[in-house]
Amino acid sequence: MSRLNKITVVGASLAGLRAVQTLRREGFAGEVTLVGAETHVPYNRPPLSKSVLHGDDDIALPGAEELDDQWLRGRKAVHLDTRNRTVTLDDGTEVGHDGLVIASGARPRRLDGVHTLRTIDDALALRAKLDSGHEHVLVIGGGFIGGEVASTARQLGRKVTLIGSAPYPMHAGLGEEAARWLAAHHERNGVELITNVRVTAVDGGRVRLSDGRTVAADLVVGGMGVLPNTEWLDGSGLAVDDGVLCEPTLFATGSTDIVAAGDVARWPHTHFGGETVRIEHWSNANEQGAVAARNLLAGAENAQPFVDVPNFATHVHGARIQTAGLPHLADSASIATGSPEEDRFAVAFTRDGVPVGAVAVNSPKDLIKLKRAIAAREMPPSP
Repeated sequence: MSRLNKITVVGASLAGLRAVQTLRREGFAGEVTLVGAETHVPYNRPPLSKSVLHGDDDIALPGAEELDDQWLRGRKAVHLDTRNRTVTLDDGTEVGHDGLVIASGARPRRLDGVHTLRTIDDALALRAKLDSGHEHVLVIGGGFIGGEVASTARQLGRKVTLIGSAPYPMHAGLGEEAARWLAAHHERNGVELITNVRVTAVDGGRVRLSDGRTVAADLVVGGMGVLPNTEWLDGSGLAVDDGVLCEPTLFATGSTDIVAAGDVARWPHTHFGGETVRIEHWSNANEQGAVAARNLLAGAENAQPFVDVPNFATHVHGARIQTAGLPHLADSASIATGSPEEDRFAVAFTRDGVPVGAVAVNSPKDLIKLKRAIAAREMPPSP
């Protein structure tokens, strides 16, 4: 079975939980220590910008309370000694291991005076603000977090302004056609859009923009992206560049006893020509945590590359928006089914004629077909 006796998992969110569960399901009988910076049980993050803001706090991940392994809650890893195989925690404790799973996740980019949304505590604090009568909500960032917060705030009857640096919300992830549709969808649902600008300063509820305008609001929320939590790896010898650099098998580059998974892992995706990616979505963390654990047990010489086709879904003002693959790699995009005018369509993205991405709006079956085409590297026949 395994040459390992003691495995430490740093990060008690989805990827870390899946790693621990997989280690046990694969028959690992040694010691497992799970280190988590939060005091809460592992929970689903996608509902934070939706149902939690509506009052539903039941978001614990299934199986989290059943962990029998040593679980160090509210403890943060601050240093890794790869030579002596120890992880130092913020209270000075050293945790030894002969195998390590790095699943330390990411943290939001922050601005003073701006609420961010990454943890359950962030969501509860934001909900309290929304419940206390803040009528005008200004959201900085046109990505999926910003879009979901804008949607939820409108459902709660708030006036919403959404500010983004791109021409349309989620432009980079959705491509021109779907992002343009999303902009119109936001506006139809009462969201004021301010695009192609950057925020230069925030002073209380007053937000200054790069075009010279100042926008005032009762509550400012930021969805400005995240940074991988890799500071604790400084001086460890591991290669870090916008995440832990990994082999296709998720082993940290140059290591045979350390793997990484989830938002913190950056690896060459062999299905897409070795394109180096770091993916911040639920499905990636879910699958990657399991694959990283299995590969750690198998050993670097027997490990399998992680080749899952990325996929993601969000709900904005009642519309279901899904993506698959890596649309940004495409040199061509075309509507495969439906039409934006019908609020139901799918876009296929290809590079040199090979499918590399898909976006679907209210078309889940079409997204499934296109995702299969991406996996097969062959476009499906026209309906």
